[in-house]
Amino acid sequence: MTVNSASLCFRNKTILAPMVRVGTLPMRLLALDYGADIVYCEELIDLKMLQCKRVVNEVLGTVDFVAPNDRVVFRTCAKEKDSVVFQMGTADAERALTVAQLVENDVAAIDVNMGCPKEYSTKAGMGAALLSDPDKIESILSTLVKGICKPVTCKIRILPSKEETISLAKTIEKTGVAAIAVHGRKKEERPQHPVHCDVIKAISEAVSVPVIANGGSHDFIKEYSDLEAFQQATAASSVMVARAAMWNPSIFRKEGPQPLNNVIQEYIKYAVRYDNHYTNTKYCLCQMLREQLENAQGKKLHAAQSLEEICEIFEMGSFYKETSALLEARKASLETKDQGEDDQLEDVDVITMAVKFDKREYPLQITPKMCLLEWCRKEKHPQPVYETIERPGDRLFRSVVTVAEQKYRSSFWEKSKKLAEQAAAIACLRTLGVPEGKRSEEASPLVNKRKRHDQELLHNGEHREELLAEAACKKPHFIPRASDSSVS
Repeated sequence: MTVNSASLCFRNKTILAPMVRVGTLPMRLLALDYGADIVYCEELIDLKMLQCKRVVNEVLGTVDFVAPNDRVVFRTCAKEKDSVVFQMGTADAERALTVAQLVENDVAAIDVNMGCPKEYSTKAGMGAALLSDPDKIESILSTLVKGICKPVTCKIRILPSKEETISLAKTIEKTGVAAIAVHGRKKEERPQHPVHCDVIKAISEAVSVPVIANGGSHDFIKEYSDLEAFQQATAASSVMVARAAMWNPSIFRKEGPQPLNNVIQEYIKYAVRYDNHYTNTKYCLCQMLREQLENAQGKKLHAAQSLEEICEIFEMGSFYKETSALLEARKASLETKDQGEDDQLEDVDVITMAVKFDKREYPLQITPKMCLLEWCRKEKHPQPVYETIERPGDRLFRSVVTVAEQKYRSSFWEKSKKLAEQAAAIACLRTLGVPEGKRSEEASPLVNKRKRHDQELLHNGEHREELLAEAACKKPHFIPRASDSSVS
């Protein structure tokens, strides 16, 4: 793919730069509101993204890439689809391509960070470690350019000499990338060191691909007019802003920056609206407040342990409650709709019950599936058989358990196969009137059996550590199958 065929233009653009824990959705949307043309997500490691599944979040109106532990690794929305660049950390061409293909339909471009000097990145051969391996750089970028339809860019730092840096830039240019972002510092230099505008300028004049100048927040950029000064000093096609945009995203306003209180309120609205994690929200607000962190409001922010507490600190408690209520209502409406659609397709042979599995309600190592298996053995029934399906639209699961030739399931769809099977077991146990092992069910045969066994071990002089080790070994193991069906 050539630069001319790129769907995203990198010429004469101001860009919100990628920063770890900064380029999340609320900050990117705020920068776009204030005039940024292109926004980068925070750098995301390829191995982490490879574990994620794509989920359409109808409640928030977003597309989420969710890790196995249900943590949202990357969240985006329609408003930024044509403006957001997905930046990854990688040291392997094939892994990079797999991740790029996973996200390319939801972003405007793909970027490879080859400038991160942090140890976690360089030790894995990523970031600035790639600067000394031009063959690997060429392999990664060429593979991406040939393998996806969206523009590909990369971000580098300067090398020990100007000549080496220009040579590397020309090697990168030959891969067909749409732009090269250059942070004007060497990998051992930090923000307090001056940015080398002369090296960025030399690269801009040596290659035909657009060059994005980065690193001017400390020396140059304090307001919008400084963007042009930095661009002229580097002869770059575009300017990328990181720390200055963190301190006040309204730096992109041609009319001048907004009062910080207004910016903070707009940021918090996005954070609540898109369910941004409170730790990231707090981090970004600390970057904005900076010297004000030692006053009463700043100290309260440091102590905040939830998004609601943060809203209260900035006198936005009512906004939080109203927005949360709207999101909960939307969620309930969607669940009712899904349940109604499911009811139209109900299998008359399946007994359905609206139940969920909450492990906090059960003793350690006791689950509904275990109770159901124990009951089947006692009644001399064949062991339960679980059939689990995954709904393509949102990647949620629902399981049907067959016991004594009767099928049971929950009406709810769950985030994982394990939760779906436990919910199906609960539906069966409650229908049969059999104890399911809850803490409140002290008369449960399985709970009492476990208690007697544990007491016998204690009476026999076994150490507590040995008891716990034995209990841990008795946890049920779940082996992924190629088929949707599984047997406990």
